[in-house]
Amino acid sequence: MNEFRTIELKKGIYEKNNEVAQKTREKLTKQNTMLLNVMSSPGSGKTTFIVETIKALRGEMNIAVMEADVDSAVDAEVVAETGAQVIQLHTGGMCHLDADMTWQGIESLDAQNVDLIILENIGNLICTAGYDTGAHKSMTILSVPEGDDKPLKYPKMYQITDVLVISKMDTLPVFDFDMEACVSQAKKLNPNIEIFPVSAKTGEGMEEWLSWLRQSVTNK
Repeated sequence: MNEFRTIELKKGIYEKNNEVAQKTREKLTKQNTMLLNVMSSPGSGKTTFIVETIKALRGEMNIAVMEADVDSAVDAEVVAETGAQVIQLHTGGMCHLDADMTWQGIESLDAQNVDLIILENIGNLICTAGYDTGAHKSMTILSVPEGDDKPLKYPKMYQITDVLVISKMDTLPVFDFDMEACVSQAKKLNPNIEIFPVSAKTGEGMEEWLSWLRQSVTNK
């Protein structure tokens, strides 16, 4: 039988990714900029939520946005209407952003006087959970129409995130969504997770979320 070697590629890939992620955090911390990685499945309301967050903090802090998509610039065009600095990142078919892609995006921004960079990651609950982007904080958005069982189905996402935003709360009367079960499942996976039920459409819960964000930007 021929001899062969086993090469642990995944370990090497993650090690390099984590090195770049740490370099990114250190650079942004030195220039007093916070990076927030926003993840969710498609259609959760990420872009609307980000737009309303920018509007609420207009004049209070300087915000830039990196929009990651496989293709198109639809979300970047929507965010640009707020007046915030925004760039579009195309991943060439990849289902996530890694630390090197994030670094390249930040290098393309005029980020020297930016208080907060929001990275709107690719819409899925699997690939995005596996890569450290260099963000100071990570956030997951789960919309009411998606159902309350997502923490059970995609546990890693809820284990690695700092914040869970339960979005589209204005649709709660229409859908069979068990808020208590969802919160309980997320807390079992991650006892330290912060949870904010919000509706970007009506403004419900937004002030609590904004208060957390302000404090995080200050204490990054």
